Amino acid sequence: MPRTGRTLTALALVGATAVAAVLGARWAVDELAPQRCVFVAADREVSLTPEQAANAATIAGVAVQRGLPARAATIAITTAIQESKLRNLRYGHADSLGLFQQRPSQGWGTVDQVNDPVYASNAFYDALVQVDGWETGIVTEVAQEVQRSAFPDAYADHEWEGRVLASVLTGQEAAGTVMGCRLRGVDGTGSTQTLAAKATDQLGASGTVGADGRTLHLQLGDPATAWSVGTWAVSHADSEDVVRVTVGDREWRRSRDGLRWHDAGTSEGETTVVLEVG
Repeated sequence: MPRTGRTLTALALVGATAVAAVLGARWAVDELAPQRCVFVAADREVSLTPEQAANAATIAGVAVQRGLPARAATIAITTAIQESKLRNLRYGHADSLGLFQQRPSQGWGTVDQVNDPVYASNAFYDALVQVDGWETGIVTEVAQEVQRSAFPDAYADHEWEGRVLASVLTGQEAAGTVMGCRLRGVDGTGSTQTLAAKATDQLGASGTVGADGRTLHLQLGDPATAWSVGTWAVSHADSEDVVRVTVGDREWRRSRDGLRWHDAGTSEGETTVVLEVG
């Protein structure tokens, strides 16, 4: 082969190797980048792990199911951030357990019950609504009335986070919702039946599985409830293999750009939510 030909071949190989290296590096960054969920309201941002986001969404979802205002979710989420950092802990001080570090010995429920996020959230709200003036009282003081913590002022540190998360997850931001989760690929264990059962359990929302077996269609009563379901689904996308969520004409997809919602191109109505499992 002439020298010029050998040189061009060598350059081509070097170029191809460089391109492969760049693509490989990008793949590594995408695959190894921490998974996270971001919530924005009132010009403030909260960043959570998928586990934390799912737990926050469960707490808010139970409030929506019970017909409680967003303020109830604010108080509950603020409390859970302080008590467990929104993790369903199997340990704690004395016999404290779960999202709210509730103690079976003090009548909050059995060990299994307080470690069930839905049960624990309901137990918190049961106690919350018994507090005089909880609807208008100072958040940290109301939380302390429920929890009887040894550190009563600590809840105040997380009130702004609780407000942001509650505003987004109860649908108060509606079509202006700014939230999303950047996740890795699905593992193939999700199912629409499991997702439907979870939506009923946590939100009181029922839907219809599509003919393709991969989509769940829900008709909600108003846009705020529709967005609460949509943001709940994105927050649970990691554990439930959700790959697409559509609320009205807005759509979230599980992708590198998963921190954003986009124009869906079509709309079945502002109170319609479609969830797709991978």
